[in-house]
Amino acid sequence: MNKFLDYKYNHIKCDVELPKPIIQWFEGVQVVRDDLLNGGTKRRAFTMYIASLPDVDEFVYASPRQGYAQLSLAYACRDLNKKCTVTIPKGKKTWLTHEAEKLGCNIIQVPMGYLSNIQAKARYYCEDNNAHLIPFGGDHPIIIEAMCEAAKSLNIKPKEVWTVMSSGVLSRGLQMAWPDAKVYGVRIGHKTTKRERGRAETFISKYKFQQDCKESERPPFPSSLTYDSKAWSFIKEHASDGALFWNVGK
Repeated sequence: MNKFLDYKYNHIKCDVELPKPIIQWFEGVQVVRDDLLNGGTKRRAFTMYIASLPDVDEFVYASPRQGYAQLSLAYACRDLNKKCTVTIPKGKKTWLTHEAEKLGCNIIQVPMGYLSNIQAKARYYCEDNNAHLIPFGGDHPIIIEAMCEAAKSLNIKPKEVWTVMSSGVLSRGLQMAWPDAKVYGVRIGHKTTKRERGRAETFISKYKFQQDCKESERPPFPSSLTYDSKAWSFIKEHASDGALFWNVGK
């Protein structure tokens, strides 16, 4: 049975109140500074997702080693007093993983860490431990709507919006919030489908997901070197004055 079949976002009871996103201007661009929120943008979304399932004790996610979601989930689970488990490829742990562990997240390293393998390990773990698997990329209506609500809380109507794009979840949330905006996404690693992109026009980053953005191409504010930073060169070349860029994390 689909536990979310009849969900209504406004009926989700959540006692955790996170600060509203902050906007600052950099080089003619409005930047949403969710790097200032520990755990970044997905912490907002995971918090609402977890709150929608009050009877679940443990949440599980399959993440690349460089993936920000592992830290976002660790914060959200800590805030709501839930157990957190993340499967990652075996190898050197990133600062994200170390910080997630400090917050109590159970990290399972998976040999031969292809995405299909870490996802399979996460599924098996859930079956053995009666835990709940969060969809990869957070691709779920509650999470997308949480992104939308965060955007609407800014009380602005940007004409042009930029994000980095992998699963396309953030972009689709912003498309819901600002239906009249022109939307662009810079694709990192994953080849997005038309459903994932929504109405966004996309550019393709030259970087592989696990590569750090070159220092000369980084933005003038803290930004994930394997993710958000890779959009800045495209924004500088193609964005209109006053365009908005959503910076997911630091």
